[in-house]
Amino acid sequence: MEVGCDEAGRGCLAGPVTAAAVVLQPEFAEQLVREGDLNDSKKMTKSKRESLRIEIENNALAWAVTHVSPNEIDRINILNASFAAMRRSVRGMAVAPNFMLIDGNRFRSAEDLPEYGCFVKGDGRFASIAAASVLAKTHRDALMLELHASFPQYGWNANAGYPTKHHRSAIREHGTTPHHRSSFRQLPEEMTLFS
Repeated sequence: MEVGCDEAGRGCLAGPVTAAAVVLQPEFAEQLVREGDLNDSKKMTKSKRESLRIEIENNALAWAVTHVSPNEIDRINILNASFAAMRRSVRGMAVAPNFMLIDGNRFRSAEDLPEYGCFVKGDGRFASIAAASVLAKTHRDALMLELHASFPQYGWNANAGYPTKHHRSAIREHGTTPHHRSSFRQLPEEMTLFS
């Protein structure tokens, strides 16, 4: 039984990094692929991601989502936080997979987890990774929308914590919040980041 793993929020200035792990039933995975519904979640419309989230959560054999806080990101760095989020998501599932499909070119596993393979652009190649991409993005976006209610000046309802011009301008004007990552201050102002 294979589990797909992906994350969202690596390139953000604020908010957690979020990972999801998903095990799909073969028939459901084939249906989603046949209908052309799964791909990199960033290439989907928001409404498509939200409808797929419901479908995946209702029909997946197992799934789990984990957030790693900005404080932990600052303590262990964003790459290690992404790996930690994926490991925790796999551990949090109701079933024990025997292989992990990881989106990306590297991963740091642990003794209590099964073997894994890393796949660049895996969310465009494996239905379970694409499903994990959808869950990670939608769960993280929902959390950032909740946080936006307390900190509307940063525009997290639109930028989800990513380094947009508006977000950077708001930081210069209002300072940071407890939800901002202190590690982002080491980045050049002009650097563009992607998750």
